[in-house]
Amino acid sequence: MSKYSIQPTGVERHFSADEFIVSKTNLKGHITYVNKLFMDIADYTEEDCLGKPHSVIRHPDMPRAIFHMLWEAIQAKKEIFAYVVNMAKNGDHYWVLAHVTPSYDADMQHIGYHSNRRVPAPKALDFIRPLYQELKSLEDSFANRKEGMEASLNLLEETLESKGVKYDEFIFSIG
Repeated sequence: MSKYSIQPTGVERHFSADEFIVSKTNLKGHITYVNKLFMDIADYTEEDCLGKPHSVIRHPDMPRAIFHMLWEAIQAKKEIFAYVVNMAKNGDHYWVLAHVTPSYDADMQHIGYHSNRRVPAPKALDFIRPLYQELKSLEDSFANRKEGMEASLNLLEETLESKGVKYDEFIFSIG
């Protein structure tokens, strides 16, 4: 189940607006729980998922800068909302509005992360798709992946500053 051997098909999958994709991970991002919708839309079994990195569903067109921002937020024990394009086992893709939060045990020890994903507003994707394409193109223009991600993150921050909003505010303003 290598994410690098799967090629995108260009076929988009959809799920209902009243459904939620749910997953949980440990602190390192390895999957500890997936709900049935996660398995159905991604075409993975529970056995395929448990213990694997959550990045197994990462679509290659997803800008690394967005994941960098997401990980910074959740590692700081903050929640974040983000638009994400994921990839199913066969290479199909599906867009989600992800809400990611830290998870705690009964003693309030930080043990991992919880993500609920819902159907994104179609008009929001009209803004997100070209923005993410621009960010990803910038990342790919650098030979050094880290430099590309940093340049993309800077462009994202400049874009948000020009609109006078933070990422979460931007997400909700277009939805």
